[in-house]
Amino acid sequence: MADTATKLPVKTETPAAPAETGAARLWSPFETLRGEMDRLFDMFGGRRGTSLSRPGFELDFAFPRDMLFGAGAPAVDVAEKDGEYEITAELPGLDEKNVEVKVANGALTIKGEKKEEKEERQKDYHLSERRYGSFVRSFALPKGVDQDKIEARFAKGVLTVTLPKTAEAKAEEKTIAVKAA
Repeated sequence: MADTATKLPVKTETPAAPAETGAARLWSPFETLRGEMDRLFDMFGGRRGTSLSRPGFELDFAFPRDMLFGAGAPAVDVAEKDGEYEITAELPGLDEKNVEVKVANGALTIKGEKKEEKEERQKDYHLSERRYGSFVRSFALPKGVDQDKIEARFAKGVLTVTLPKTAEAKAEEKTIAVKAA
């Protein structure tokens, strides 16, 4: 079976001054989950300042949500595999030319935009529809990611971003045996 995935360029931006914000923080899927839960509470009548919300902590910059991706942002899976991390995003209806992957200031950012126009002209009517929407998802890069070797592939509406670990990060890993009590 031939590989039909299209390789996307990963843009790397060099910060003017070293920023400690994203690079110094450890990558935490639980922080992302908490941010999503805070956003849900806010959408359905939650109040800022309650014990469940933390003002100022947002990874998604796509609010208000558009209607193209359900709740606004595409579904994303984050997994740690042998020697690498992998981010998979479902982007139905998009082409690779409408997706941008960028690394800057210790964060990986995925942007996408969909534009759709439909026009029908018949004898007794004229129909013109336009739909568009965009999203931005950002993730703090975990310590030990080799930024120069990050790859992004797009196939059948699914974006897969591979973040390989550095040799030092792989060497620091240690498996701990689990013993019965």
